[in-house]
Amino acid sequence: MSTSEAIPAATVIVMREVAGGPPELLMVERSRAMAFAGGALVFPGGRIDPGDHLLTDSHEDAAARVAAIRETIEEAGLALGLTCDSATLATLRAALHRGEPFAQLLSEAGLTLDLDALVPFARWLPYGLPHRVFDTHFYLARAPEGAAPQVDGSENVRLCWITAQGALDLADRGEAMVIYPTRRNLERLALFDGFDSAMAHARSFPIEPITPFVESRDGVDWLCIPEGLGYPVTAERMDRAVRA
Repeated sequence: MSTSEAIPAATVIVMREVAGGPPELLMVERSRAMAFAGGALVFPGGRIDPGDHLLTDSHEDAAARVAAIRETIEEAGLALGLTCDSATLATLRAALHRGEPFAQLLSEAGLTLDLDALVPFARWLPYGLPHRVFDTHFYLARAPEGAAPQVDGSENVRLCWITAQGALDLADRGEAMVIYPTRRNLERLALFDGFDSAMAHARSFPIEPITPFVESRDGVDWLCIPEGLGYPVTAERMDRAVRA
């Protein structure tokens, strides 16, 4: 499969500071009825729609940033890179759920997007899976002041603020399902004491497509990712890895 055959997608890691402790991340649990990652704990996001390209600007990845912002409104009722009151946000979200074009809705409301609110963090492009393959851009974003996200109740059945280590602990206890890319990203996010350190770390590594590969070590297969991209853990035994 070539990169052009993968479905373009975007997701955003929304981070909020916690006094005296590690930052918390916004995560959603996908409905078990979903074909991709059903039942998994993930970050808000989804595929890049054709309409997301209508809002492109000088950012090479503008459509992916727009998609990440739009999907976060749809899935969590949270506005990133967008200044509006709660009533306007609720109206936007309802209209997006009805399938109305994001660009048109923003224009009618007199709103503009600040795409710099999203910081590129990673790009994952897994192959060799028994389902559609997504070419996913991951972004970091600081949680808006007083953010009060609400689950959409369709694609996702619950949401939570949780530390990266807390999410890993849930998975290790069997209380949540965390797929391979999410686990690797959580391990990386557990390194940071706040948004600024996460942002600085993200900017110090290249954003290259990460395609996991299988490597045999002493007769045991490991699912690996390349070194040098900012991840503290780059391999996991195949019999323990959770692939969507």
